[in-house]
Amino acid sequence: MENVRVRFAPSPTGPLHIGGARSALFNWLFARHYGGKMVVRVEDTDLERSTGEYEELILDSLRWLGLNWDEGIAVGGEHGPYRQQERLEIYRPYVDKLLETGQAYHCYCSGEELEAEREALLARNELPRYLGKCRNLTLKDREELCASGKQPVVRFRVPEGQTLVVDDLVRGRVEFESDGIGDFIIIKSDGIPTYNFAVVLDDALMDITHILRGEEHLSNTPRQILIYEALNFTLPKFAHISLILGEDRSKMSKRHGATSVVQYRQDGYLPEALVNFLALLGWSPEGEEEIFPVHELVSRFSLKRVSKSPAVFNFEKLKWMNAHYIREASIERVTELCLPHIQEAGLVETDITPERLAWLEQVVATVQEKLEYCAQSPELVRVFFGETVELDDEEDIRLVMAMETTPAVLNTFRDKALTFAQWDGDTVRQTLKEVGKELGVKGKPLFMAVRVAVSGQSHGPDLNSLLALLGPALVAKRLEHTLHSM
Repeated sequence: MENVRVRFAPSPTGPLHIGGARSALFNWLFARHYGGKMVVRVEDTDLERSTGEYEELILDSLRWLGLNWDEGIAVGGEHGPYRQQERLEIYRPYVDKLLETGQAYHCYCSGEELEAEREALLARNELPRYLGKCRNLTLKDREELCASGKQPVVRFRVPEGQTLVVDDLVRGRVEFESDGIGDFIIIKSDGIPTYNFAVVLDDALMDITHILRGEEHLSNTPRQILIYEALNFTLPKFAHISLILGEDRSKMSKRHGATSVVQYRQDGYLPEALVNFLALLGWSPEGEEEIFPVHELVSRFSLKRVSKSPAVFNFEKLKWMNAHYIREASIERVTELCLPHIQEAGLVETDITPERLAWLEQVVATVQEKLEYCAQSPELVRVFFGETVELDDEEDIRLVMAMETTPAVLNTFRDKALTFAQWDGDTVRQTLKEVGKELGVKGKPLFMAVRVAVSGQSHGPDLNSLLALLGPALVAKRLEHTLHSM
């Protein structure tokens, strides 16, 4: 396949949604697979909701995911500008052409009239559509309406009795009857083009060859095909990707969990994990593997294996996949991702020193295997912070503390800890061995007693690593506190 050109064209009315990220990813994978180009532009005709802040947030999310683009916003190219608000003059001649040829006309119907028409159609169980009241206005009619101060919209004149066919690369042949569409608006009364009109002109003038987008846009496609045909533009190939559903199989929303890329980034998910997970939402490669580096996703991606059925967003699977990538990442990177969360929890200072950071890396290393996402890190590493601990209210802990040998174990280990200015894992291991030998205690009565007294928990990081990183002075202080509270 030669000269593939795809585009991702978000509206800057909010952060990048998971569904939008999946669409951007599929476009990017398709372009990279065929050696084509990806264009990123902005559909900002929603003047009330579009903001520059959201635009930058979307672009930053794409960069974070590694979905670099070849042309468009912040990159440039020969088909710019890449914001619809900056392309209004480009659209104007095409509106004039449609008006001149009679394929479009001015409509002066008020909102009240249109709502009444809509309610009447619904009452007759008919599909709401414009019935063409202004289709055949004379020049005199238009002059009188203009003189009354009415600002018209421009409607596209939908031909009657046609079957419009979409040969969708995912869904196959889809047919629409033109009689069920109704003449639709292409220019609003304020002169701003509607989505269906602007998107066709942008795609055609930017030489887009394939349009990969969400299933919710399928109903727009027949209107867009009509505009392509009216302006003698080459029709691109369409591929409509199924919706992403929550685990209850309803449309994904905030009640199912985080829906924006920025939230997953803030929660400490790795971009390669999110990319891997999103790629498998609606696309299934051959084989049973589920972990794919980006270069393999590119080589394997094909629209032939994109499903028509909705994809279900499984949060547990995402956490499992992210945990895999966390385990594979360097401890320096994992610590960097955990640090903001640990700082926000007040466990370490904001202006952390290199020495303190090096110690924190060792701390994070003890919990790296248990992390599903980095926002979990404060609770997992909390045991390493604070001069005293409170014992968890668990039966196992009560049983350990009630053992006859526990006071002697804690006193002896405390006394030995006080003889060290510093120690490491080997020193800790040897000291525990000495305590056990002196008291004739081993196994749970030895190791669990020390763990509970030092951490307040019956489980947690490797005991030797925990004690070594706390240091002998803090271990002794915690043991003393526990002994006094027994």
